[in-house]
Amino acid sequence: MNELSVLIGGQAGDGINQAGLLTARLLAQLGYRIFMEYDYPSLIRGGHNYSMIRAAEKKIGSSRERVDFLLALNQDTVEKHKVKLRDPSRLIYDSDSARAEGLGIPLKTIVKEESAPELTRNSCLIGAFARCAGIGWDVLEGVFRKDIPRELEVNLKLARRGFELSAPREKVGSLGQEVLPLVTGNEACGLGLLGAGLDAYIAYPMTPSSSLLHFLAQAADDFNINVIHPESEIAVMLMALGYAYAGRRAAVGTSGGGFCLMTEGFSLSGMAEIPIAVVVGQRPGPSTGLPTYTAQTELHFVMNAGQGEFPRFVVAPGDAEEAYFWSAIAMNISWKFQIPSVILMDKTICEGTYSFDIASAGEVAEDGAALWDGRGQYRRYVNTDTGVSPLAFPPDARAVVKVDSYEHDENGITTEDPKLANMMQEKRLRKGNHLGEEIQRYGAVGVYGDSGASAALVCWGSNKGVCVEAGEHLGLKVIHAPVLAPFPTSRLHEALAGVKRIICVENNATGQLARLLRLHGVDVGDKLLKYDGRPFSLEELEGKLTGVMR
Repeated sequence: MNELSVLIGGQAGDGINQAGLLTARLLAQLGYRIFMEYDYPSLIRGGHNYSMIRAAEKKIGSSRERVDFLLALNQDTVEKHKVKLRDPSRLIYDSDSARAEGLGIPLKTIVKEESAPELTRNSCLIGAFARCAGIGWDVLEGVFRKDIPRELEVNLKLARRGFELSAPREKVGSLGQEVLPLVTGNEACGLGLLGAGLDAYIAYPMTPSSSLLHFLAQAADDFNINVIHPESEIAVMLMALGYAYAGRRAAVGTSGGGFCLMTEGFSLSGMAEIPIAVVVGQRPGPSTGLPTYTAQTELHFVMNAGQGEFPRFVVAPGDAEEAYFWSAIAMNISWKFQIPSVILMDKTICEGTYSFDIASAGEVAEDGAALWDGRGQYRRYVNTDTGVSPLAFPPDARAVVKVDSYEHDENGITTEDPKLANMMQEKRLRKGNHLGEEIQRYGAVGVYGDSGASAALVCWGSNKGVCVEAGEHLGLKVIHAPVLAPFPTSRLHEALAGVKRIICVENNATGQLARLLRLHGVDVGDKLLKYDGRPFSLEELEGKLTGVMR
C-alpha cells in the first residue's frame, strides 16, 4: 500500500492531536512521508476535534477528502466523517460512546478495567488500528516506547488490548525508505531561528503561533536562549527591539491581530534601523475571525505595515524545510541590513505536521552583521554606499550608541533639517536596493511540475504542497514564490516564460498575490480562492482546476 489516510476524531480534551501524532509517527516509522492537519474549534473543552493523517511514498503537503481508516472516540466523529470512508468496515470506534457499522471496541470499559486514565482510550484505539492495518506489534511498541514519556506501561497495556481485539484488513508494510522525523511548521521555524543565532524569543500567545512559543520555551535551556511572555504584543515588540539594541538576536511571534498592536514598534525598527524578525501566523479575520482556522489574508498588511517608508524582507515558507531555511535567512537578513523581517506563515503550515528532510532544506548558519571596527568617532547612522552602518552595542566605553525614532543625523541626534532628512531617508531606502540584489543568491522562486506547460499555477505559502501535487497530476507548471518583498520580479518573469495562462491559488477572498502580480506586470487569468478557514484538499483543487481549464 503506497498511500493511505487516517482520520481520528473526538472532542476537545480527548487528546486528539497527540493521538494523531502517534498515528503519524507509526506510519513514518515504516518509511512513509507524512502530512497531518489538526482541526479544532476555539473551545477549551467540547466541540469536535480531529486529526487527518495522510501517508504517502513521496513528499506531500496536503490532505485528501477520502480516508482509508476512521478512528472515532464519539458519535459526532462517526456522523461527521463516515461519508469520507472508502470502506465502511475500516471504521473503528468506541462502542461505549457510539453506534455504527465497523469494528466497535468498548474503550471506556477497557480503560475502567485497567484503572487507567481516560486519555488512554487513544492508545487502545491506535492498537486496534495497527492490527487492522497489518502493522506489527513490534513497530507499534517501538513507537510508543520512543514517543510516550509518561505512563508508558499502562499505555502499552491498553494498546495491546486494542491490538488483540482487532483483525488484519490491510497490509501496510515498510516502504524501505529512510525514516524522517516529524515536525510542525512552527517547530521548523524555531529550529531555523536557532540555527541563525537566536538569543531571545518574545511572544504573547496567539493561535496559530502559540506552539512556537511553547517549543522554544522547552528548548531554552538546551540552546541558552531567553524565552519571554510579556503582558501584551506592544511590550513584546519593544522588548525585542531592546534586546537587538543591546546586540542580541531577537524574534517575536504573533498572528494578524497581535501584529496590529506591533506595527508602531515595527516602524520604529525601520527608522532606528534595529534588526528584528517577526513570525506572523495568519488566520481568518477581520478582528478575531476564525481564530483556530487558516487563511492567507495578511500579505498586503505586512508588506505595508508601519507609518512611513522603509525596506523590509517578507518571506512566506511553503513547507517545513522552507520554514527552517527561510526563517534563518530572515534573521540573517535583518541583521545584515538592519531592517525588520517578516516570516509570514498560516495555520496550515504553523500547526501542520510534515516529514522533515533536513538534507534538502538548505544550509542554515548565523551570518554576521557589519560591526564597528573601533576606530575614530562612532556614528550609529554613518551614511554608506549600501545604506548599512556598522553596529556597536552598549556598554562600549569607546562609543555612544544612540538610536532615535525621530528623523536624525548620522550620530542619531534628532533633526528637522530638510537636507539631512533627505539624506537619511535615501540612506535607509538604499538598503532595499541592495537587499534586492542579495535575494538573488537564494531560490526566491520555485518551479515545479511540467516546466514546458503553457498553463501555470502560481501560489504562495502553504498552498505549495497541494499545488505541486495537483500540477503533477494535471500536467501544469507550478510556480511558488516564497520571497514576497522585495518582490523577485525578474525571477518570476523568467519562471513564466512560455506560459500563456496563469491561475492563482490562494486562501483569501480578494486574490492578494494576484493583486501583487499585477503590480509587477503579470496578467493573472484565473483565481481559485478559498476563504472558509480550511485548506484546499487535493481532490478539491483538482476539481476546480479541471473546471476552469475546460
